[in-house]
Amino acid sequence: MERNALGTVVLAAGIALSGWFIGDGFVRGRAADRSVSVKGVAEREVKADLALWPIRFVAADDDLDRAQARVGDSASKVRAFLEQHGIDSSRAELQEFEVTDTRANPYGGREAATRYIISQTIMVRSDDPDVVFAASQKVSDLVTAGVVLSSGPMGPGGGGPTFLFTKLNDLKPAMIAEATAAARQAAEQFAKDSGSALGGIRQASQGLFVILPRDQAPGVQEQQQRVKMVRVVSTIEYYLRD
Repeated sequence: MERNALGTVVLAAGIALSGWFIGDGFVRGRAADRSVSVKGVAEREVKADLALWPIRFVAADDDLDRAQARVGDSASKVRAFLEQHGIDSSRAELQEFEVTDTRANPYGGREAATRYIISQTIMVRSDDPDVVFAASQKVSDLVTAGVVLSSGPMGPGGGGPTFLFTKLNDLKPAMIAEATAAARQAAEQFAKDSGSALGGIRQASQGLFVILPRDQAPGVQEQQQRVKMVRVVSTIEYYLRD
């Protein structure tokens, strides 16, 4: 009987002790799970370093040769206009040459006033967006010279210049570091306010870099602005210690 009693006491003590260890481990585990998730933002204002400007024009005539001659004359005037405004016309490429015979469509209905319509696009590529922008403000000079600008898929005259920023990779390391530092500063402030100490990183995710218009207003598109805003957001979760 004494042995059985002693065994029972030892078993009970073991169960109690193991329960204490489990409970203590649970408490410590819960403490280790305490964390705070913060976001760090980095922004840079940048200037476009590349400009693309499609200039689309048309000529119409009942005689195909005359229509083609008019398109050729318009192309010469466009190149002269570019040179006049400081743009190297040798970097302007002829693109999208199209000929439409309005009488070749059996479902066209009423006969068109002019039979042949020829359209042509000159694509300007320049490393000086400011010069291209200045020239685009004088595009009415082409109309005065007799060039008929076309409403193509990109809008009148090809939609105006598109301004691009191509040096994003040069900014990434510094901006990531800046966003990470901002996230840690926010986490340290939270830890201080909550009476905790900041621990190590539990997990982190790097957000995508986005290029936004500097002037963010309805209808304003990033590619239309020479000055842009680059932004990245990092999300970092830190452990909290007592």
